[in-house]
Amino acid sequence: MVQFIHTVIMSEIKNYEEVVEIASKHLGTVGGAGYKDTYAPDLLVKIPRSLNREGYGLTGEEFVGVDTWNCYEVSAITTKGQPVAGLLKIVCPSNSENHVESKSIKLYLNSFNMTKIGDNAADCITGIEARVKRDLDELLETTTTVSFYASDFETEPLSFSDEYIDLSEATDLDKIDFTAFKSDSSQLAVADKDPEVNELKLRSNLLRSNCRVTNQPDWGDVFIYMKGSELPSADSLAKYIVSHRTVSHFHEEICEMIFAHLTDRFKPEQLMVSCLYTRRGGLDINPIRATHSSLIPQFFTDPEFTIRKTLRQ
Repeated sequence: MVQFIHTVIMSEIKNYEEVVEIASKHLGTVGGAGYKDTYAPDLLVKIPRSLNREGYGLTGEEFVGVDTWNCYEVSAITTKGQPVAGLLKIVCPSNSENHVESKSIKLYLNSFNMTKIGDNAADCITGIEARVKRDLDELLETTTTVSFYASDFETEPLSFSDEYIDLSEATDLDKIDFTAFKSDSSQLAVADKDPEVNELKLRSNLLRSNCRVTNQPDWGDVFIYMKGSELPSADSLAKYIVSHRTVSHFHEEICEMIFAHLTDRFKPEQLMVSCLYTRRGGLDINPIRATHSSLIPQFFTDPEFTIRKTLRQ
């Protein structure tokens, strides 16, 4: 079991400014500037994961995981002008040096719109997958998995929603006084001990935060699995999740911060945290972090499946 101490240090403020400077390369464009419709890999912007982690005492070695992106607005044309459109699934390991800034990948994928690839639809799909994988692998200095779905696709038979108890069923939310809205881990409290209970599987759609760059709201469903001698009470977990409501962080950072806080407070034997975010700008981002790779469900990484959507998604 990996143990670490979560600390917020002044580098968080410095890194915030650095992240904004990097990501703002494509923000605030007017009149469609920056929206290219022919292949433009130079649009991609990378952000070092260390900029998000340093402020929380994380190195990335505390967990395993992936970021799974579902991109819904992907299209190119064949050499005969036939449009090919579909969903692109991108899986990036959490141990990569960098992650991609979301606005930049949206613009990058839009640049395929009038790009001619292949003589037929099948070759076009293969070409899109190959180009995206090559560009992301080079940019992020890692190995990604890229899958294009041009028609109906399968969803994992067992989704998180089927396996996890909603917090609204685990406790009476109406009786809780929610007073913290700035990522307050002190809200977490140990549940009354039950010798027959050493596991927790809870989900909640109360997760809300803001984009670290644009301050636009991000909505998500959080899923938590924990095994250990101490578990959080449902009341305290609800308060803690709600406390992220006004903070500004990337999706990946929120997931890792929750993982860090739970590890610090409860020292679990096993822990899995996943945040399934709603679609914004034609894509959704779904990070997952776990103590063991066996805790990561198949649909996050398998190219044959996509993530079954939650109600909000």
